Amino acid sequence: METRKVQVTGGSTFTVSIPKDWATDNDVSAGDELAFYPQEGSLVVSPRESDDKSEGVIDITDLYGESLTRTVMTMYVSGFDVIVLESARIDAEQRQAIRSATQSLVGLEVIEETGDRVVIQDLLDSSELSVYNAVTRMRLIALSMLEDAVTAVCENDDSLAEDVIERDDDVDRLWFMVSRIFRATLRTPKAAEELGIPREICFDYHSSARQLERIADHAAKMAQHALQLGEIPPEVSEALSTLHDDAEGIVDTAMDALLLDDTDQAVELANDARERVREIDQHTRTVDDRIRDLDAQQAQLLGLVVDSLSRTADYGGNVAETALQKAAPRPES
Repeated sequence: METRKVQVTGGSTFTVSIPKDWATDNDVSAGDELAFYPQEGSLVVSPRESDDKSEGVIDITDLYGESLTRTVMTMYVSGFDVIVLESARIDAEQRQAIRSATQSLVGLEVIEETGDRVVIQDLLDSSELSVYNAVTRMRLIALSMLEDAVTAVCENDDSLAEDVIERDDDVDRLWFMVSRIFRATLRTPKAAEELGIPREICFDYHSSARQLERIADHAAKMAQHALQLGEIPPEVSEALSTLHDDAEGIVDTAMDALLLDDTDQAVELANDARERVREIDQHTRTVDDRIRDLDAQQAQLLGLVVDSLSRTADYGGNVAETALQKAAPRPES
């Protein structure tokens, strides 16, 4: 760490010198402009950031299927505005994987396509993105998926189960967007300023979005099980519905705590959610007792459904823990 003394020039202007090594490392010379970003008692100094879009180029010659799709997603989350995919010849299978990845990510569009090159660009204005809105939307979709998945299990509704499975893509799309935004705030102070919330809170939203994404995954798994279960006894349906209500209530309460500005109320709700997680084990045992005497395959599938609901409650507890950290007093820097 280096220190500099603040000087006063012209009677009213405060000035401070910058370390020469830092200026050299960042190609800053006399006459260049620097950007200043106030951040809760601190002032971040950065070289003036270019408005040029960041571009990433990758050779996809040996990439196919899931590997290629995951590569595009990784480039997106890493923050590239333009993704250039090159190969001596891009075949039909690779193009299908690229289209699948593009359709799974918010804001991406193919803007150029030739025999040996595909260019994808993020067309969203980063200043218009809201991590708060994305997390709120994830909450609504994930919890509606959870409810419908349990309904599909209890009512043997295959069409509803298939709809739940399809909605998992919507949650994944929002999750990748939240991850992209969060990584951008870590990379540049400009991104954090455009987002309009402190980076610590962005981290809290990102952590909670991960829990919501996992809840949606478990809802999709339960929907898959619903397609194989067939009719289940009414007493099992009743016990599953009660367990669902408990798990969903924990997640809802925890998310309310996370999104509240009133810290006292947030702490109260978060602690309430955490306490209710401890009660879930007893409820899961009640369901287990009712499925023990069923057909072996049906009992196994219902056991997996119970496990997913129990994990959902745990994920809600994780969100509650994040809400407590968000509401905690900040140490003075």
